[in-house]
Amino acid sequence: MAAAVSALAVVAGGLVSAAVIGVGPALADHCDPAQASQEQQQGQRNRNNNRNQNQDQGQQQDQDQQGQDQNQQDQNQNQDQNGQNQGQNNNQDQNQQDQNNNQQNNNQQQNGQQQNNQQNGDQQQNGQQQNNQQNGDQQQNADQQGQGGGRAVLDPAQNPDAQNPDAQNPDAQNPDPEQTAETFGRRNRPTRNPGQGNNGNNGNNGNNGNNGNGNASPTPSPTASEDHNECADLGPFVEDFVDIRRVAPRQLDARIGRGGSRGTFVSACGTNRNGHNNPDNFIVAPGVSNGAHHLHDYVGNLSTDGFSTDESLAAAGTTCRLGDKSTYFWPVLRDRKVDVNTEDADGNVGQVLRARSVTLQFRGNATSQVVAMPRFLRLITGDAKAATNGAGNARAAWSCTGFQNRISPDKYPLCPRGSQVVRILDFPSCWDGQNTDSANHRTHVVFPGQGGACPQGTKAVPALRMTLTYSVPQGPSFAVDAFPEQKHNPITDHADFANVMPDRLMQFVVSCINRGRRC
Repeated sequence: MAAAVSALAVVAGGLVSAAVIGVGPALADHCDPAQASQEQQQGQRNRNNNRNQNQDQGQQQDQDQQGQDQNQQDQNQNQDQNGQNQGQNNNQDQNQQDQNNNQQNNNQQQNGQQQNNQQNGDQQQNGQQQNNQQNGDQQQNADQQGQGGGRAVLDPAQNPDAQNPDAQNPDAQNPDPEQTAETFGRRNRPTRNPGQGNNGNNGNNGNNGNNGNGNASPTPSPTASEDHNECADLGPFVEDFVDIRRVAPRQLDARIGRGGSRGTFVSACGTNRNGHNNPDNFIVAPGVSNGAHHLHDYVGNLSTDGFSTDESLAAAGTTCRLGDKSTYFWPVLRDRKVDVNTEDADGNVGQVLRARSVTLQFRGNATSQVVAMPRFLRLITGDAKAATNGAGNARAAWSCTGFQNRISPDKYPLCPRGSQVVRILDFPSCWDGQNTDSANHRTHVVFPGQGGACPQGTKAVPALRMTLTYSVPQGPSFAVDAFPEQKHNPITDHADFANVMPDRLMQFVVSCINRGRRC
């Protein structure tokens, strides 16, 4: 009994130790997607080790219990043997007594012998019943051990988890609520399901505002229970990256026909060396601070923020040449290997990466001449909530220098050493001829059709293309700023533009494009 108590104490102590080891989240030093993936794999290995240790302890406990049962059986057999010996001694004493009482008559002696024989038969019958009962108990115990699933009788070559599905998945009885729906469909990680939009600050179908078509929110990304850290569910994930050499080549632009306009104009506005950043968006969320919930880089107009108006923009200075006071802005890219901005409520953590180059190019139309943009025309491209709204308005285009015929619309590119990450952001260029904005910030200017022609009833205006290049850390360790629920999905890349060029400058742009010049 003391040995059994000691064994149980050892087992209990081991279980307590295992429980203590699993307490508390494992916090990462930074939010590097590659590091987060490694920590999730290590956490799975730790859980497997703990499960194997618990199985070994269970086998030892079963073996101890079997040893106790065997000892009890041996004691019972000894007691039965003693009882049989005592019965034999009683028989001998009775025979001696019969011999000494020769004075009694033969009938009494015969009756005494019959009584003794009857007593001996009863004792023998009882002994046999006890032995049979003992053997039956032993057989019943053996049957129970064979049927009870004790780990001690499992085939050593058999996977101990094979007969217990819950052992393979410790969370099977209580699934993680964050893993009960498909969200982001790659590896064991859920797939991004297009949702119906989100409540937010402002706008309908706006790239930085709300969709306004419902209250559906994205299903959160997968997380681990024991190896969860503060970056595990922020995104992006390793599966959001692709080697650019694995992306199939494709043509980004429509072929320019005879009636098309081949010229270009580049507005040189710098790379935001003056550090003009804020999380506002006066187009989609006017009059709101932090309306975008992610940081924007600005070039051009120096005054742009959430409270900008046509009048304030026209009165401000600019970083662009030739007096272009237009405002150009996009969400920043961050190095996720660096511990900066870790307390950000929207999960945009890491060191901001300033673009190495920013090219703001206005281009022509594949089938027609272009007309001037009206001043204060507002344009958006892409959808900052494409991970939940779906890809209908998404316009992300990721590439690498030297590989710009390979464009990824939904994955961050992993570029060879010496190559830079490229973001290509094309704006719509078919204007309705009347409005400078619309309720959803999209219907007043739309994209050309597949052949490059503008839809009937619209006019081609200079098509803005932003091309941004970045030097990023090697591997899957960078991300674009995003709304928290978008998990930094690369498909959410987007940008904004408001035309504040002087009319004379806009006419010059149109002339360059229609005459096939490069200005």
